[in-house]
Amino acid sequence: MKRILLPAGGAILATGLLAAGLAGTASASGVVDDAPLTPNNKVAETVDFWFKANGAALRAASVYRYDYKEVNKLVQKGGYTPDTKPGSTAPIGEEKKAAVKVQNVNLPKTIGKVFFEGRDGKLYWCSATSIQSTYHNLVATAGHCVYQTGANGHVLDKWVFVPGYYQGKAPWGIYVGKQAFTHYDFATYEDYDKDYAFVTVYNGITLGGGDAKKVTKAEYDAAEGLKEYKDVEISKDEFLKGKLDPTSTDSYWVERGKHGKKVGPDYPGAVVEKVETTKDKWIRGGIGKGEGFKFGEPVVEQVSAHEWARYKGPGEKSEKADRFGNYTITHYFIQSWSVPGTDTKFFKTEFYLIQNFVKDAGRLGDNVGGQGFAWNQPTGKYVRTFGYPGGEHPDGNKPYTGVTPKWCYGKTSTKRTVVAAIKAEELVSLKCAVTPGYNGSPWLLKYSNAKRLGYVNGVTTAVFGDVDGNNRYDTIFSSYFDGETASVYKAAAALWSGKMS
Repeated sequence: MKRILLPAGGAILATGLLAAGLAGTASASGVVDDAPLTPNNKVAETVDFWFKANGAALRAASVYRYDYKEVNKLVQKGGYTPDTKPGSTAPIGEEKKAAVKVQNVNLPKTIGKVFFEGRDGKLYWCSATSIQSTYHNLVATAGHCVYQTGANGHVLDKWVFVPGYYQGKAPWGIYVGKQAFTHYDFATYEDYDKDYAFVTVYNGITLGGGDAKKVTKAEYDAAEGLKEYKDVEISKDEFLKGKLDPTSTDSYWVERGKHGKKVGPDYPGAVVEKVETTKDKWIRGGIGKGEGFKFGEPVVEQVSAHEWARYKGPGEKSEKADRFGNYTITHYFIQSWSVPGTDTKFFKTEFYLIQNFVKDAGRLGDNVGGQGFAWNQPTGKYVRTFGYPGGEHPDGNKPYTGVTPKWCYGKTSTKRTVVAAIKAEELVSLKCAVTPGYNGSPWLLKYSNAKRLGYVNGVTTAVFGDVDGNNRYDTIFSSYFDGETASVYKAAAALWSGKMS
């Protein structure tokens, strides 16, 4: 265990206390630091930020390169000395099951990306995994993917976890971070020997599906949520009956067809057809019955970004998406009168509000499972790591897109690795030719390919190594998970996230 000594005069001490105060609180043992991420009443706002415009913010996020360094030379010292007895916590669903021998390599369902806003206002992502906890609500990642080191210990903004992320999609929902736990030395002193974090998350939120409730035009116009309308063909008798109802008369209309005869509104047997027009012509139209007069109030249609871009009609397009991620087109109609022909069709417009579109997806661990946790384990053992590399190598080559997860397999170093670039003295190293974006990825001990579960025994830190000096990354690093790591984990794993507003 490394500790940082404070000089006389208290200058660094004062800075440390300020950082601790801003970041959160430290336990009496001086090991655990916790900080709130998103209060209950801000969860919906955070989900809206990432989901709106069909996940545009998720797609806009880039590899988190915060202070990562290139390591060209490794210095290795003596082996790791466990500070307590080795220990482990079984993965979700594997608490009382025996191991099974398998050969195939399968990606774990638990991995995904954490997204957040950096102190520069830009959007970033790291790799992460769901991990076992009492309430199935915990995420493991790197400390620098949660805390803004170098910024007085502030946590990162708009922090969410998206398991199974792919091209702006969140198949298992978005899980908003509630509270972050890391080692006090990392939050206060930027000690990269302790670059790990455990984050409790609220229940997930999913968008999609929902139930359509039929409403009146007035209710449709007044509603602010998701809504839609559709035109339904009806009989002439239903049309004539509907036109007599003053509360719904504007919802009934015709398509004249080729054989309909254009006439005035007072002509015997005349029926009205609605014709879409521009906003200016609608404003100039009269009120009441008459050729070119207004046909009811404008109708607002919610559309996707693709539909919005392709629309070339006379309706008025919105300038940007609404808070639900939908673009809108406002349609304006005027009257055109005729006598029905043999091919005239009769219609009514039906209006719907979409309910249950935003759904509580439930607990993270119940949906994707959770990896186990292991500490004070001997090194020199085989591990599998899984993450989303997306950056380039030092030579500019960019072999990964960050869209799909990749993995590495190998033995961890048996000696403590010193990385002077980040003043780390006790890191574990692993041969793995990945790039930034992989930071925060779990190192899984005893990984079962059949069950897709193992034990988190490390997470990739902020540095990437080019040990052979060919301008290509070939080595990744993790903190050694010891008894102090277990203390941080256990503090987080025991907490319930509570219900969302």
